[in-house]
Amino acid sequence: MADTIAETVDLLYTIDQDQLTLDQQIALGAALAALAQAERLEQINERLRSIHQVLNTWSLRVTVDGR
Repeated sequence: MADTIAETVDLLYTIDQDQLTLDQQIALGAALAALAQAERLEQINERLRSIHQVLNTWSLRVTVDGR
């Protein structure tokens, strides 16, 4: 997903904002804000995956060690 976000941001930044109508500028701003939110959610998701892996490792150790 991160590649898609980065590619979309790159594409949006190639738009000549001086040629946009006010409504188009507002839509572009909304799109950039949504992408920033998506990027942040992806970062949170990556951290949750890491935490999940740690918890699974601990769980397996407890099962194997019998503690």
